[in-house]
Amino acid sequence: MMRMNEITMNLKSRSKIPLYEQIYQYIKTDIQNGRIAYREKLPSTRALSKHLEVSRSTVELAYEQLLSEGYIESEPYRGFFVAQTEELYHLERESLKEPAAKKQERKYRYDFSPNGVDLGSFPYNVWRKLSKDILMDDRTELFRSGDSRGEYGFRSAISSYLHQARGMNCLPDQVIVGAGSDYILMLLSMILGREHKIAFEDPAYKQAYRMTEALSYEAVPVSLDKNGMRISKLRESGADIAYVTPSHQYPTGIVMPINRRMELLRWAAEEPGRYIVEDDYDSEYRYKGKPIPALQGYDAHEKVIYLGTFSRSVAPAIRLSYMVLPRPLLDVYEKRHGFVHSTVSKVDQLIMQRFLEEGYYERHLNKTRALYKSRHDALLEGLKSMSDILTISGENAGVHLLLTFRNGMTEKELIERAGKEDIRVYGLSEYRIRKDREEKPTILLGYANLTEEQIREALGILNQCFR
Repeated sequence: MMRMNEITMNLKSRSKIPLYEQIYQYIKTDIQNGRIAYREKLPSTRALSKHLEVSRSTVELAYEQLLSEGYIESEPYRGFFVAQTEELYHLERESLKEPAAKKQERKYRYDFSPNGVDLGSFPYNVWRKLSKDILMDDRTELFRSGDSRGEYGFRSAISSYLHQARGMNCLPDQVIVGAGSDYILMLLSMILGREHKIAFEDPAYKQAYRMTEALSYEAVPVSLDKNGMRISKLRESGADIAYVTPSHQYPTGIVMPINRRMELLRWAAEEPGRYIVEDDYDSEYRYKGKPIPALQGYDAHEKVIYLGTFSRSVAPAIRLSYMVLPRPLLDVYEKRHGFVHSTVSKVDQLIMQRFLEEGYYERHLNKTRALYKSRHDALLEGLKSMSDILTISGENAGVHLLLTFRNGMTEKELIERAGKEDIRVYGLSEYRIRKDREEKPTILLGYANLTEEQIREALGILNQCFR
């Protein structure tokens, strides 16, 4: 039996932590650290309360908590004993050490990230007003579990927007809302099943490629030509699903022309199990002519699965993405996977619904288009001084462009030289699935996160270090 003088508890009567909880914590810690061994008998509640000069009920509460968590056992007429806990929970001293400090990523003075979003243009006042209006209604319905596909009003607003802006034909029932593109891809994998081979453009949007591999699909790269994914190579790959970004191929910026789109749709229509995944991640930003209609709008055989997001055009943290399913896959979803709850709160859906319906989204897009167009033009103007050593491509859409060099430097050398000047640029090779091909040295310059002044300053430095 444990001796009373072995119990050393410095109880603090003025602490915010109740006395019973302090006793419980002392004994639990001693059991975890092995200072009180298995099957050792604890003092009775009467004896311990007398020793600690506290009420018996206080000790009883501490023992009851230890009993409920399985640290001690009670035996009738015998008392309390330490339970077998070694296999369940044992604190090693090593685990009490502070975790190693996470290595901080280097911050650059100028970062030409191709994934940037200008958060300074986020409509904070409008978003705050809509949030307040929705929460002021004091509706308990807001906090009930909603439609697993997403709220009907929000899906209806998305459907209307897609018809007007992207030339699509879809009903609200075909729209499924989720928190981010990764979740949407996971849900899509449940609907499609795993017995598919998926073809990706090469170079590719790597996050989608990584997600597909993580979901245990066989993913195969298909090379591009000036019109996008090569259909002859797609056929050779044996894939039955093609993952494409036809309105603005990421990262090359290629816009798939109508003839190639029709060819791709014909390929999908040839076999019942074939589908096209159309990722339309940044179709809103185009600087020459009108936005290219979505591939889904030309689909007469229910073969296109359309993926869209508001994270790119509004803010990454909003995590509002969606997919539009063709009707045959919608039937599969309803029968087998409709039980999967939506991962987006009703409040966020209602805010974005109002943002769409009341014209705020369109105004926001017009504002950011003008902002990015000014930065895009400043970048092109600044690159004129380097026209003798590089060729520009992908400049008609999106928020980045590509520079292919002919100055004798490798891609690695270009990146390192820029880095020494505190400028971050990105190599096209990072987006390639196949690494065994010799390619011309190409870097990506994104401009969403930089001001026009910063762009001009950085290009002046790059003009010197790339020569």
